[in-house]
Amino acid sequence: MNQKFTTILWDVDDTLLDFGYSQRYALGKCFGSIGREITEEETALYARINNDYWKRLELGQISKKELLPGRFLTLFSALGIGGVNLEAFCQEYQDALGSVFSFLDDSLTICRKLQGCVKQYVISNGVAVTQYRKLKLSGLDKVMDGIFISEQVGYHKPDERFFVHCLKHIMEKDKGRILVVGDSLSSDIKGGIGAGLPTCWYNKDGIANNSSYKPDYEISCLSKIVDIVAGEGGA
Repeated sequence: MNQKFTTILWDVDDTLLDFGYSQRYALGKCFGSIGREITEEETALYARINNDYWKRLELGQISKKELLPGRFLTLFSALGIGGVNLEAFCQEYQDALGSVFSFLDDSLTICRKLQGCVKQYVISNGVAVTQYRKLKLSGLDKVMDGIFISEQVGYHKPDERFFVHCLKHIMEKDKGRILVVGDSLSSDIKGGIGAGLPTCWYNKDGIANNSSYKPDYEISCLSKIVDIVAGEGGA
């Protein structure tokens, strides 16, 4: 098949797997361990705090070591919660986060359909032990040709050096035939563009792109990737 792309670099959270599903479960479990229920409003507050910390990581303003406990310190301060063993809470959260998963758009079936047609790799900024566990539980590890996680690479998306590392370890050397697919404009799309790679923004919620990062493709359903790989999807 004379296809357009031979290789896909997949983001994981909120692209292949529903991060919000795992996050809600993990928060509920951890708050239960400290004898407290977490409300929907508090979960939403945590999500905003967490997103802010990850944006700051992408900008190089903080390290992963600062991010992991810092987001909960900020949450506990906002909610007036004290006396929590932060190290134990963070560990339980990461364990719980990696113990459940939910596919987005039947992503496993899509990745299986692409097997043999393209090489597929994971590119993630997530915590390595958590990501490996979710990938194994979900079966996605079986369809991937490689896994690149920022804390092991030494750089995180959108840093060009993260993508340089990935490109050194994949078979395809023609950048024009390697497609970055992800939900984050500031991480996946910005990083892909900076590395000179075609990008596809998975915009399942149909939000407006008010950023300066313009992907080559925009999709609301992952199944469209099959057509894009074959050269049938419009930019």
